Amino acid sequence: MKHKKKGQAVFKPYATNQLMILPPSLEDFLSSNHPVRTVNEVINSIDINPLLKKFPGGGTSSYHPRLLLKVLVFAYLNNVYSSRKIETLVKESIPYMWLAGMTQPDHNTINRFRSDRLRGVLKPVFKQIVLLLAESGLLDLKEIYVDGTKIEANSNRYTFVWGNSLKTNKERIKKQLDELWEYAQSIAKQELEDTRPTEYSQVNPEKVKQTIEQIDKALQDKPVKKKVRQKLNYAKKAWVANLEKYQRQEAILKGRKSFSKTDPDATFMRMKEDHMRNGQLKPGYNLQLSTNNQIITNYTIHPNPTDTLTLIPHLEDYKQLYGHMPQVVTADAGYGSQQNYEYLEQQSVEHYVKYNTFDQQAKKGKQNPFDIHNLFYNSQLDCYYCLMGQPMQKVGQRKRLTQGGIVQTLDVYEAINCNGCPVRGLCHKAKGNRRIEANHRLNKLKEKARERLLSEKGMMHRKKRPTEVEPVFGNIKSNYGFKRFYLRGNQKVEIEIGLIAIAQNLRKMAS
Repeated sequence: MKHKKKGQAVFKPYATNQLMILPPSLEDFLSSNHPVRTVNEVINSIDINPLLKKFPGGGTSSYHPRLLLKVLVFAYLNNVYSSRKIETLVKESIPYMWLAGMTQPDHNTINRFRSDRLRGVLKPVFKQIVLLLAESGLLDLKEIYVDGTKIEANSNRYTFVWGNSLKTNKERIKKQLDELWEYAQSIAKQELEDTRPTEYSQVNPEKVKQTIEQIDKALQDKPVKKKVRQKLNYAKKAWVANLEKYQRQEAILKGRKSFSKTDPDATFMRMKEDHMRNGQLKPGYNLQLSTNNQIITNYTIHPNPTDTLTLIPHLEDYKQLYGHMPQVVTADAGYGSQQNYEYLEQQSVEHYVKYNTFDQQAKKGKQNPFDIHNLFYNSQLDCYYCLMGQPMQKVGQRKRLTQGGIVQTLDVYEAINCNGCPVRGLCHKAKGNRRIEANHRLNKLKEKARERLLSEKGMMHRKKRPTEVEPVFGNIKSNYGFKRFYLRGNQKVEIEIGLIAIAQNLRKMAS
C-alpha cells in the first residue's frame, strides 16, 4: 500500500450519484434588453392571419410561419441578408438558436418563405408594427418626411434593352422596306400596281411580312442586284422575328427608357456611388420612404429614376395602408411639380415641398437678373417688363405634355424691339427679339409654396427634413451594408425592403 506523503493532495473519484449538473439554458446567455427579445415580443404580439392563409391545410409545416418571420426580421436587423448565412446562424448563434427554438430550417426553406410566402402579406405586418410604435409615442403619423434613393438591382449590369434603340431599329426596318419597295416597283411595276400596303408604315410585323412576300413574289423572275437579293433574303429571315421581339420588349418597358434582361422590372439609373457623385448607369429601383422621428412609416418601389412621378403613388399607398392621408408632408425640390402641388391641394394636405429654383432664389447674389422669375409681370395688362423697362407682349400659347401625362399651358411673350439694347448679349442669344414662356398656373403654385417654406413653421420643417429620411438611408446603405438587392423582380424586391423597414423600426425601438 502506498502511503501519502506529507503535504500531498488526495484526489477522490467523481461521484455522479452525489451531484447532478444541468446543462445551461440559452436564456442565461441573453441579456434582458437583447434586441432578439424585442423581435420575439413584437412579432408575437401582431396578427399574422394573412400569412397563415398562405399555408394550405391538410397538414402541418415543419416550421411555423411566425418562427420563420422572427428569424428573417432578426437577420435583417443584424445585416444578414443571405439565406445560407441565416441557415448557419440558426445552427451556431445563440440568439438565433433561442429565437428558432433550437429548430434548424435550411436555406431553401428560408428563401422560399421570403420569396413566396411573404408576397402580398408583409405590408400589413409592417403596418401593425408602425401602429404599435405610434401607440407608444415614438412617432406621429400626421407628419411625414418623404425622400428617395436608388438601390442597385440583382441583375447583370451589361445586358440591357434601351427604348430609343428599339425605336431606331424599327425606323431602320421601315426605311429599308421603303427602299426595297421602290426598287421592286422600278423593275416590276406591273406586278406591284395598286398593291402597296397602307399600314406597314407602323412597322407591324404582320404587315411587314405581307409586304416582303409581295416584293419577293414580284422579283422572282426579274434580274435583281446581288445586294438587293441579299437584303431581301435577310428581311425574310430576320425582320419579322425582330419586330415581334421588339413588341415584347416594348410591352416590358411600359413607358420606361430601359430595362435589364436579367431583371426586367429594373430600370437603368445613375447611382451616386461616391462623395463626388460620379456614379454609373446601373439597373436599379427607386426606393421611396416616408419617416417620422427616423421611423419608417411607408415604403414604395418605383421604376422612375426621378422622384417627381413617385410622390402621388407613394401617398396613395400611404392612404390605402392607414385609411387616411398625412396632415403634413415635407419633401425636397425633386418633388416640386405642378401635378404634385395640385394633388396635395386637392387632398387638403399641408405641404412644405420645394421647387427646383427655390434654393437659388434664397441665395443672395446668386440670382440671374434676366431670369423670367426676376422679371416684373403686370397681371392686368398681361405682359412682362425686361430690365430696360421694355414691355414683352403676349403673342400666343403652346401646350406641353409632362412626363406624368399632364398637359400644361404655356403663354408666350415677346419683346417689342431688342435692337441696340446695351444688355442684349447678357439677356439672350437669339437672333430676333427675346421670347419667354410662362406657366402662370405653376407660378402661382410656386408662390404659395414659397410663402409656406419661408414661414416659421416652414423653416422648422425644412431644417428637420435632412435629419429625418437621410439618416435612415445612411443606416440602410452605409452602416448596414444594404446597397444591392438579393432578390429579383418588383414583388420580391418589395419584400426585401419591407424586411429592411421592419428591421429599421425595431432597431429604433430597441435602442
